[in-house]
Amino acid sequence: MAVSGPGRTTDREFGLQLPEYPWDAMTPYLATASEHPDGLVNLSIGTPVDPTPPLIRQALASAADAPGYPTTHGTAALRRAVVAWFARRRAVPGLDPRDVLPTVGSKELVAWLPLLLGLGSGDVVVRPTVAYPTYDIGARIAGATAVAADSLDGLDQATLARVRLVWINSPGNPTGIVRGIGELKAIVEQARAIGAVVASDECYAELGWGQWDPARDGQPVPSVLDPRVSGGSTKNLLAVYSLSKQSNIAGYRAAFAAGDSSIIASLVNSRKHAGMIVPYPVQQAMRAALGDDEHVREQKDLYRSRRELLLPALADFGLRVHSSEAGLYLWCTAGEDTWTTVGRLAERGILVGPGVFYGTAGEGFIRVALTGTDERIASAASRLQANG
Repeated sequence: MAVSGPGRTTDREFGLQLPEYPWDAMTPYLATASEHPDGLVNLSIGTPVDPTPPLIRQALASAADAPGYPTTHGTAALRRAVVAWFARRRAVPGLDPRDVLPTVGSKELVAWLPLLLGLGSGDVVVRPTVAYPTYDIGARIAGATAVAADSLDGLDQATLARVRLVWINSPGNPTGIVRGIGELKAIVEQARAIGAVVASDECYAELGWGQWDPARDGQPVPSVLDPRVSGGSTKNLLAVYSLSKQSNIAGYRAAFAAGDSSIIASLVNSRKHAGMIVPYPVQQAMRAALGDDEHVREQKDLYRSRRELLLPALADFGLRVHSSEAGLYLWCTAGEDTWTTVGRLAERGILVGPGVFYGTAGEGFIRVALTGTDERIASAASRLQANG
């Protein structure tokens, strides 16, 4: 942009210099898949497709008369609902409601947390080796450096000295990996030893499978705030959670963070200045959702049945599923280039997520979402099992 004034002309680029949004590369594969005679089965992005439960919609509608500004910190009733949910569902008793903060979806917090923590040039943000791209974007927005590592063990001393934030994603997106109590505790202890914050993205925690499925005699997915992990202290810890998946309200942008008192207080203050506020009707909907476990169980049952239908079909197509212990995705490989697999599936009308979108360690993999209707999942399974 040319900027003119008396005696001067300058050229300057405006806007954050971020990479192109990766999903734009899917356009030709979407076109191919859309030509299938039985229609497209889009399993590339994990956006919920099932109806929002009536009690949540009713809570939203009942709060629609909201002429005043909502509170950035969230209503006291919402924060108490979060605390009760942590105690009931996540084995985290005794949280202080003051140490809870509603956010405009969890992606917003992931992207802005490094900046809101005051990170900048010279600081390091550690994120999982195969990870949701927004962890890297958040570091870049703050001017910090993102480093891919699943623990702090392999980092050299010079890098370790600059680590200010460690992201955990358990259950992981896209891999579905779950970090157990011992592994989480080790990361927390290492981070605390160097004064780094640990932020744990736990938005798939209600969707554990196998050993992590309480409905099938498994154990719940552990939280970073679990006393067995935290040692009974929230110091330097944040747990981040979204209701998008468990409650089918991705369109509401409803999430929250909880943990270290001083960090939450600082985030509340910064967000007041920036106007980062969850609308009051959404806060009321969140409170209703957090107080009802039955709709979460029903939705998980749907995802479980879809998962059990897809697993043998993917195997018949020659795909091997790795990890995928929890969450809404199956992390698969055919032992070939990622885009070759994406193309072969597109020819059958099935669109999937390329593993390369999640870092170099994702090369050769694809991510298959469970977020299709029963009819579309059944159609995908039939196509995968068909000869030719």
